[in-house]
Amino acid sequence: MKVYYDFHIHSGLSPCSDDDMTPNNIVNMAKIKDLNVIAVTDHNTCKNVEACIKVGKREGILVIPGMELQTKEETHVICLFNNLDSAILFDEYVYSKLPDIRNKPDIFGNQIIYNEYDEVIGIEEKLLLNSVDLTIDEVFYRVRELGGILIPAHVDKDSYSVIANLGFIPDYLDIKTVEYTNLKRLNKLIDDKILKNNYIFIKNSDAHSLGQISEKENYIDIEVLTMEEIIRFLKGLRY
Repeated sequence: MKVYYDFHIHSGLSPCSDDDMTPNNIVNMAKIKDLNVIAVTDHNTCKNVEACIKVGKREGILVIPGMELQTKEETHVICLFNNLDSAILFDEYVYSKLPDIRNKPDIFGNQIIYNEYDEVIGIEEKLLLNSVDLTIDEVFYRVRELGGILIPAHVDKDSYSVIANLGFIPDYLDIKTVEYTNLKRLNKLIDDKILKNNYIFIKNSDAHSLGQISEKENYIDIEVLTMEEIIRFLKGLRY
């Protein structure tokens, strides 16, 4: 079955995201755009994931728990999980590695924690835009221990990508899926032999506002629409 997706969406917890990126607004915009599954991937945190999952169940949209993590090398990686408990454990682990620097909302933006009714239940005080004290290797192995998958984010961009900062994707990490933003730039990386052509390539929105959420254009082909099946597909596993 064709499943239309957007696996890279920021909520109002990411300081660079609009405050109206609430659980209900995100899920309902995905529903309006006729998507089947989304992932909420805030910077270095999963604290709005549970509320989004609850709204998704109510509205018929599958929400994958996730995070966009900034590694010690200043590369962005998407971390997705097949259950909420694993995402919460990962969130606690990452939070302990995040520098103890307070956010300045007037400079960086608000960091709002919502419940499933879009009510503000907390404000994150630590600045979420910093690199965590973890290498990409350490992140990969911790995510794998928790049954999740690490996806290098926007590999064709000139900043905060594994290609821009490291120059390559380490083969020993057994990464199966990468995210790109522009097909022409992706093909150039492949033609220049900087990036291999044996990955699963996905295109997401990296939405920080409601209008940026993907239209019904990118899809994967899977048997059943579940968190487990999505993660299996992105790991390159087939029945």
